[in-house]
Amino acid sequence: MALQEAWRLNFLHNNALKRASRRWSLWILLVALVVLLLAVLVWLAGRHESGQVQSRLEQRAADAVVDVRSALVRNIQSLQAMHPNELRPGAWREAADRLLRDHRELMRLEWRSEALDVLDVAQTPYREPVFEVLGRSAMTSDLAQACSTARRLSGSAYTSSYFVPQAHGLGLELLDMCTPIVASGRVTGYSVATYGLQDILAELVSKPLARGIGLSFTEADGTRLAILGMPGPGSRVFVTQQLLDLPGNTLVLRMESRLATPALFPNVLTALVGAMALALLLVVFLLGRDMRRRLKVEYDLGEALAFRKAMEDSVLTGLRARDLQGRITYVNPAFCKMVGVDAKDLLNQSFPSPYWPPELAGTYQQRQQIRLAGNQVPHGGHESVFMRRDGTRFPVLIMEAPLINAVGKHTGWMSAILDVSEQRRIEEISRTSQDRLQATARLAMVGEMASLLSHELNQPLAAISSYATGSLNLLQHAQEPATPAGHAPEDGMPSPLAEDLQIAMRRIAEQAERAGKVIRSVHDFVRRREQVREAVQPRLLLDAIMPLVSLQARKLGVRVHIDIAEGCASVLCDRTMVEQVLLNLSRNGMQAMHPLDEPGASHAGGPRPIARDKVLTLRLRPAASGVHSRWVEFAVMDVGEGISEAVAAQLFTPFFTTKEEGMGLGLSLCRTVIEQHGGFLGFEALVPQGTMFRFTLPVALSETDGDTAAATSPAKQ
Repeated sequence: MALQEAWRLNFLHNNALKRASRRWSLWILLVALVVLLLAVLVWLAGRHESGQVQSRLEQRAADAVVDVRSALVRNIQSLQAMHPNELRPGAWREAADRLLRDHRELMRLEWRSEALDVLDVAQTPYREPVFEVLGRSAMTSDLAQACSTARRLSGSAYTSSYFVPQAHGLGLELLDMCTPIVASGRVTGYSVATYGLQDILAELVSKPLARGIGLSFTEADGTRLAILGMPGPGSRVFVTQQLLDLPGNTLVLRMESRLATPALFPNVLTALVGAMALALLLVVFLLGRDMRRRLKVEYDLGEALAFRKAMEDSVLTGLRARDLQGRITYVNPAFCKMVGVDAKDLLNQSFPSPYWPPELAGTYQQRQQIRLAGNQVPHGGHESVFMRRDGTRFPVLIMEAPLINAVGKHTGWMSAILDVSEQRRIEEISRTSQDRLQATARLAMVGEMASLLSHELNQPLAAISSYATGSLNLLQHAQEPATPAGHAPEDGMPSPLAEDLQIAMRRIAEQAERAGKVIRSVHDFVRRREQVREAVQPRLLLDAIMPLVSLQARKLGVRVHIDIAEGCASVLCDRTMVEQVLLNLSRNGMQAMHPLDEPGASHAGGPRPIARDKVLTLRLRPAASGVHSRWVEFAVMDVGEGISEAVAAQLFTPFFTTKEEGMGLGLSLCRTVIEQHGGFLGFEALVPQGTMFRFTLPVALSETDGDTAAATSPAKQ
């Protein structure tokens, strides 16, 4: 029994020791946790205070840079007010001395000419002349570069800083500023101000900012150029740097401060640690219960959001949401890609939207305000025009619907936007194809009509030619009986009248034959047959059309001038078709000068009088320099009113005409004929008025030097 009791007591004792050991372990763990929390809190407090000190130091450095820059700007304004050209003699020196007395940072002021020659100099009264030892000439190159920069920028420019030794064995780090002097819009000279870097720190930085800190100007590698003040005592050093960006030079302003180790407030920290320990126990208990629920909800929500995001990113239709005030609250990637603007630049944007064309922004804004005020949405969507970031416009189809939240409240508008530019392009191609088909059909019809007319007109023209030939024969037979010398003919026509009739009938026969050739050439041209080409002197082509041109010129009161250059070789062409081209261009030129007649002028009873300013020029010359050119240029020039840009854009389009009786095929056929010969037909405006049509024809091979005939047309040179 005693043994059992002893065993029980020993067991209870051991259990108590174990429980006490566990309690001590928990207390030790808790104390260690509190100590750790205290150390972390102290460390965080120190970091926070250090960060505050660093932030204040950076702010002071930024304010110091602002002070220096503002003071330099004021000095520039003072220098510009000292306009040497507007002051009496000697007044510039008085103003410069006054400025140097008021600003200790200025070491020297110079008035220089436009060629940088020194016209006048003023020295600071607070120290010896800074260039007394070395002189000023050693720094001329940097100053010239700064003045050139100032003239280009139309403002002040600074040189790089440089060291100048002084008479007492020390030296100064200086900086020059050059400001152009402008009079009547031109530079007449320069004002040059020399600054001391250390004096800039001492005079331009406000005293509260410089108190208790060290200021210095440094180079990019850390070399100190000028120093002002020393930081106070302390165990930690805080350093910040700010750039002083000046036109032509950039300086680094360095600011240093020393502070002691941040103080510790145990009472506050102890209270915070105790509160954090109690809160930690409560938070651990609550987090252990809610962690699983939170993780499950977050997982489900993440899956739902990922699915929705993937769906919105994969859709090709642009989606856009607006609130009731018209601000954009959501856009998908397809919409951003459509307008070329990032989502961050679109969200929370109101009217006008960045993708609206500027010329339509007012109309769009008024339409959106009416829609938002009346809660009305067009059924079936509406078309609009958007603008990409690069300025290109494209049509879109917008379909909008009210945006209703989970509780049934109207919170905005949801829009689906489709880019219909490709659809519009296809429709435009279809319309263009239809127009081309219609034009081709009309050309085919004209070709059939030309074939029919050529067949029907050949017989009357042949009859006219036969009658003209017969009439010539009759006239010749009527003149065969000789008339005795000195006696007038007893019967028949007078001899001069017979000669005139012969000439007229011969002309009728020639023109009838020419008309038949034209009809046959047009028939061959429509049927795409190979035309017969021959070597023809260019002058003969003009001579062939001159009777018809002269006849119409007399009717319209136009004077015809022919200009033929030397060295024009024979051309290889279809003579009839080229003559028709020249005749068509000449008629167009004379008709273009017809509006130059005086309004209401009457020309009844005879040809129009030739006006001095109505001249039609027909010009022939080699198309390139030298007499051995492989191309001959024909030019028809008038002094009419010219061709407008709208007409010039479609001048050679088939069936386009500005004449009431025209068909719109003349110039188109002329260009086709010339291009079939390998030449080029074009036009250009003349100065002060008028138009010149010119085309080129190849020189016949027999007239060339034997080289290859595949020469390049010079018409576009």
